[in-house]
Amino acid sequence: MNDITQLKNESKRALQRLIPRVKKELESSVAADPNGWQDFSNRLDKYFPALFSLYLGMYGGQYDFFFHLEDLITSLARSWFQRPADLRALDNAREKNPLWFQSNQMLGGVCYVDLFAENLEGVKSKIPYFKELGLTYLHLMPLFKAPEGENDGGYAVSSYREVHPPLGTMEELASLADELRSAGISLVVDLVFNHTSDEHLWTSGVKSGNEEYQDFYRIFPNREMPDIYEQNLREIFPEEHTGAFTFFPDLFKDGGWVWTTFHSYQWDLNYANPAVFNRMTEEMLFLANQGVEVIRLDAVAFIWKQLGTNCENLQGAHQLIQAFNAVARIASPALLFKSEAIVHPDDVVKYISADECQLSYNPLLMALLWNSLATREVKLLSHSLATRFKLHPDTAWVNYVRVHDDIGWTFSDEDAASFGINGNDHRRFLNEFYRGRFEGSFARGLPFQENPKTGDCRISGTGASLAGLEKALKEEGAHEVELAVRRILLIHGVILTAGGIPLIYLGDEIGTLNDYTYRDDPAHERDSRWVHRPKADWEKYARRNDFRTIEGRVYQGLKLLIDLRKKHNVFSGGELEIIQTENDHVLGFMRMHAGKRSVIFANFSEAPQMIVSRIIEQYSVTSIKQLHGRSTPSRHKELKLEPLDFVVFG
Repeated sequence: MNDITQLKNESKRALQRLIPRVKKELESSVAADPNGWQDFSNRLDKYFPALFSLYLGMYGGQYDFFFHLEDLITSLARSWFQRPADLRALDNAREKNPLWFQSNQMLGGVCYVDLFAENLEGVKSKIPYFKELGLTYLHLMPLFKAPEGENDGGYAVSSYREVHPPLGTMEELASLADELRSAGISLVVDLVFNHTSDEHLWTSGVKSGNEEYQDFYRIFPNREMPDIYEQNLREIFPEEHTGAFTFFPDLFKDGGWVWTTFHSYQWDLNYANPAVFNRMTEEMLFLANQGVEVIRLDAVAFIWKQLGTNCENLQGAHQLIQAFNAVARIASPALLFKSEAIVHPDDVVKYISADECQLSYNPLLMALLWNSLATREVKLLSHSLATRFKLHPDTAWVNYVRVHDDIGWTFSDEDAASFGINGNDHRRFLNEFYRGRFEGSFARGLPFQENPKTGDCRISGTGASLAGLEKALKEEGAHEVELAVRRILLIHGVILTAGGIPLIYLGDEIGTLNDYTYRDDPAHERDSRWVHRPKADWEKYARRNDFRTIEGRVYQGLKLLIDLRKKHNVFSGGELEIIQTENDHVLGFMRMHAGKRSVIFANFSEAPQMIVSRIIEQYSVTSIKQLHGRSTPSRHKELKLEPLDFVVFG
């Protein structure tokens, strides 16, 4: 008998033992909802072998393995019985159309609840605006209970089952999810599952001496083990604390060292403990039962720790996410995962599969769009789209220009070297350029987490300020303003047509500028990312339909591109082929879907550029839309692209 056959047999035997015990534990629920139990049993039969294999791989060496496995399956069944009927109906619909998220109708928006609309009821009142813009996917930034003051923008969670009180209640979140779903908009939230805040119930248990909760985190009585681990770890927030551990004098008799990869108030969870996996599964399924359709898995690269490694992108992290995916398929099949892995491009794609994360942020595309604006060249961008954009057909990128976070230059040094570019030197150039310190820069950005040891940093700033609108309005003239608007539309045009779900950081659609008042807030003054987290100005939004205003020029231009995407089914799916434009300033690519095709050209230069007639003849296309020019190509004629032009043919 080979190992695979034996594993199947053991899985079957384990399930046969578990089912009667779970059924007895939930006897009243099974009796009250026999059809629900049958649906659950069918999915459990289908997905248990994968879950069993993963769970065994992570926890099979522990003496109480079967206890934790039974606890997990019981939790899944309990959650299923609590799942509302309309969400069970959504489960069935999603199982019949599993690639619904690849439609050209998909358009995402992301915002902070309080900054965009004060509270959850305010967000509900903005649903007509979301429909006007064309959103089908709304990501609300961390909204769960968090410490007052410094809380990493909500990424230090004190309770996954409570909304941060100023924003509303969990009942209001469920109501909002229902209203959004009725409007054709899927709700997306973050599951911050690498760590909790130091005010979480579990950390409170640690501080009170509860041994069970002490094993929920990685805590050491002295520096012996932290010193060994830190030989291979990198510093994430060196401005706040060196290393990856924080000393808390009130822990144990003489204090303890807690693993804190990010901020000192964010304690890393110990997933080597199966109880942590089980409890976090319950938190995830609770959110799914409130109507959340997509969960962004935060900081996926860091969730598994192993001595002697850098504790990033380990195989254990992939097993863990796959196990979470398996439980979702059993107890909330409509739920999708979106990975957030701001790591080397080779590692980003490893998280993306139907069995792991169906969706993933595309940090490489984002970084290289900004790189192309700075350099006026598309060679790295074109190369990355040709070699790194293709995904498994059951998955999709989430493409974006800006989000709540900083910009890290995540391109591959190997890719850069193939063009004679030194990766480290080029990152320094980009940092200088987007801080406005390089001669000829149009940008107004700020450094984030500048490391005095290495000189490394990342960049903060709104899309409009980084694209030159702030400088143009305050220091220059109408021509520079026009160029800045064109830059904004150009890079949004790429994410709207390249394949995947385009995601707009709400505020960018009206050209919102940097907000430097964060420096006056003690809770934010040390975190430059708040410069691109301004409060929504609804007086500016009111000008979005007036083309004589900046807001109108940006909004109407973007709306034209959104409508173009939604009108043409060729922008469904993710199939993309790079076109060699023979022009270093012009990106060209072709989209294909269901027998249709479209050709896109994007000029990243402030000067007009030409595409030779031979390339136009090769694709035999006619114009769908040219943003800034009026010329339409024909056979034996060159195509002239206006400065920073974006042209779509079909």
